[in-house]
Amino acid sequence: MRELFIYYRSHADHADEVQAKASAFQARLRLEHPGLVARLLRRPEVKNGLLPWMETSSFATMPPALPIDARLQQQIESHAACLQGLIEGDRHTEVFIPCAC
Repeated sequence: MRELFIYYRSHADHADEVQAKASAFQARLRLEHPGLVARLLRRPEVKNGLLPWMETSSFATMPPALPIDARLQQQIESHAACLQGLIEGDRHTEVFIPCAC
């Protein structure tokens, strides 16, 4: 099972718009993929006028009905295209897998 952590920055004055757009496309993704847990987080502090954001995507069930594979990852990025012009630089995606403990 793969989990995605996607990091990016926006100017602080775009915070409301970034939050609204990212929350909206994550809601659409959750509807399209039952069991998908998509979260939006941001750091509380502004540094050099920028706010760091983090999107996380995983499935609530083990094993998930559909994994976060390359196809779903591309779909997430397609939905996130609505953030163009609002974020500074690129979206950086990290993939993690849970450890068996």
